[in-house]
Amino acid sequence: MLTPPHFALVRPPDSSMVSALSQQPQAPAIDVTRALAQHRLYVDALRAAGLEVTVLPPASGLPDACFVQEVALVLPEGVVLAWPAEPARQGEVAAIRAHLPADRPWFEISPPATLEWGDVLRIDTTFYAGQSARTNAAGAEQMRRALVPWGYEVEPLPVPQGLHLLSGVNSLGRAPSAPDGAGVLVARPAYAGLSQFAGLDAIVVPEHEAPAANCLAIGDTVIVPAGFPQTAAVLWQRGFKVLSVPLGEFAKADGGVTCLSIVW
Repeated sequence: MLTPPHFALVRPPDSSMVSALSQQPQAPAIDVTRALAQHRLYVDALRAAGLEVTVLPPASGLPDACFVQEVALVLPEGVVLAWPAEPARQGEVAAIRAHLPADRPWFEISPPATLEWGDVLRIDTTFYAGQSARTNAAGAEQMRRALVPWGYEVEPLPVPQGLHLLSGVNSLGRAPSAPDGAGVLVARPAYAGLSQFAGLDAIVVPEHEAPAANCLAIGDTVIVPAGFPQTAAVLWQRGFKVLSVPLGEFAKADGGVTCLSIVW
């Protein structure tokens, strides 16, 4: 069983968030004032789940910089910096560097490889590298070279639906109601039947609650986007404590619960 994280790093948006990348051209304009209020509630939820949270200053001129999870992975063995596929996001790597732990080895993904951590799912000691428009095979291979010497396995996995792998599936560890049982996944239907997840306890979210697949487990607490009661109810039935946070402004930029923090 994985040790629950203790720390989280977050960055609230600034006014430039109105220009954040989005696959939803018809989405209403982002209300930055509302986004800031939702971000504060998200930070409250991280703290309620037991994490020590560091809130960074906004990154002026980097519209997507609030989605800090995409650019860095922090492990006990080391730190791996991503290289985003979108040029508009590449400046976020330098912007996060000084705020990450300096007491361990570092590895950087180098172009033409691309990798965003929203495309990477961890289950125990295996990292599944989603192949998407944002993460290519070269990025997955560089990640493998970083993580295998630290005792991890890396497997490629095509992204069947959504912007990132974590848009469609997330691992919660073992359920409090069954601590010796199979690991729990929350997954959209397109992900639930993948052979890589055979033998796991998959909570399949209905398509009308698809955003709830992007959720974050911190020990026995799961943070979910507000407004998806069916998924929340099933999580309660598995014994998880559920914290629901409204994140509608971030959803307009294809963001979800996991995107907004780096946890370790």
